[in-house]
Amino acid sequence: MKNNLKVARVQANLTQQELAVKVGITRQTISLIEKGTYNPTLKLCLTICYAVNKTLDEIFWIDKECE
Repeated sequence: MKNNLKVARVQANLTQQELAVKVGITRQTISLIEKGTYNPTLKLCLTICYAVNKTLDEIFWIDKECE
């Protein structure tokens, strides 16, 4: 899954640690999501979207070519 989490987090003026605290996970998990090495659950995706004030499709997507 691809994502724009880092861009959205920076636009929301949040550090990885601040976002992690807001959504109830570790900073390391935020880092892994930003790198694309960890695929969060739908619930976590939505929680992150609410925290950075973005929609799901603005942050997360799947490349159809990679399916």
